[in-house]
Amino acid sequence: MPALPWFLPLILGAMAAFGPLATDMYLPAFPAIAADLPADPAAVQGTIAAFFAGMAAAQLVYGPLADRLGRKPPLLFGLAVFSLASLGCAMTGGIGTLTWLRFGQGLGGCAGMVMARAIVRDVAEGHAAIRLMAQLGLVMGLAPILAPSIGSLLLALGSWRLIFWLLAAYAALLAVAVTLFLPESLEPGRRRRDGPLAVIATYLRLLRDRHFLGHTLAVALPTAGMFAYIAGSPFVYMELFGVTPEHYGLFFGLNALGIMACAQGVARLTRRVLPGRLLLATLTVMALAGFGLLGAALTGFGGFAAIAGLIFVYVAGIGAVMPLATTLAMGPQGQRAGSASALIGTLQFGLGAVSGALVGLLHDGTARPMALVIALSGLGGLLALRGLAR
Repeated sequence: MPALPWFLPLILGAMAAFGPLATDMYLPAFPAIAADLPADPAAVQGTIAAFFAGMAAAQLVYGPLADRLGRKPPLLFGLAVFSLASLGCAMTGGIGTLTWLRFGQGLGGCAGMVMARAIVRDVAEGHAAIRLMAQLGLVMGLAPILAPSIGSLLLALGSWRLIFWLLAAYAALLAVAVTLFLPESLEPGRRRRDGPLAVIATYLRLLRDRHFLGHTLAVALPTAGMFAYIAGSPFVYMELFGVTPEHYGLFFGLNALGIMACAQGVARLTRRVLPGRLLLATLTVMALAGFGLLGAALTGFGGFAAIAGLIFVYVAGIGAVMPLATTLAMGPQGQRAGSASALIGTLQFGLGAVSGALVGLLHDGTARPMALVIALSGLGGLLALRGLAR
């Protein structure tokens, strides 16, 4: 296999970072958005669920398009949609319009995530694919470290609307980088010519594949728990425990450092330990951390330190689960890589939209709703791996 360009992980990481950037950067602005539009906290949390719903829905379209047209044309279209929706968010005057525009951001932003996974499958296999996915995790890990701090800085400089102006510029600059530097990884001879019925049949075959579905749910369900943390933590940290927006960004960045550390650690461990065993061990730890978090939220034992510490353990585990489970799910897919990547993303963000909406619907002024969704998500990922992907 030829050597990969040194800049490939940087571009793929930037493509895959749309989810963290488009959510984490505006989390410190929740109180400002609620006051400016105006809206209640549940309505502002609903904009996250709308974004996740858009990310989930459009991936089912981008996947077959990527297998038919190549990786770059759908990617550039998605970047354009994301940039335009971000401009709309920056100029909106109501929470309802913002919610729909956040849905539009999801429709465009998911293209980068679909294409990043598909390109990894195009250019690498086995341990090399896990290593490349871990490198993407390293680049992606910078997004949740930097994004809340950037959002807090923009709030200090002016309005929360500056955040969405910056996101629009990010998508436009990435489109230039993709056009100039990213090679097309799917040669014309490997492209599929499936019609709509064949596309549906491909998705159905993937859903019936126990190996694929088990590993996909093993990453999608725990990731939904992380999305519950993203949706619920602004209220829990800043309003319930009095954390300032600036310090909230630091806590968020610490969790992202945990993701990066686990991603790099698992890339090294797979040389000595079977990926499936590493995945099982990580999911077990995450499930235990989730139920420990639920116990702390129900009893108040340990206070904020217990909440923040157990969330760190759970979220850091995503750094190991994502490259392991994604690579194991994608490995056998070959020419269906685009569709398989799309289905993984759809399940991740579809379940993420559900978990984010549940946190908002169950909002009761405590940390219990967030903790409950995280605990159930961690347990679900473990059960999916043991029950389906044996």
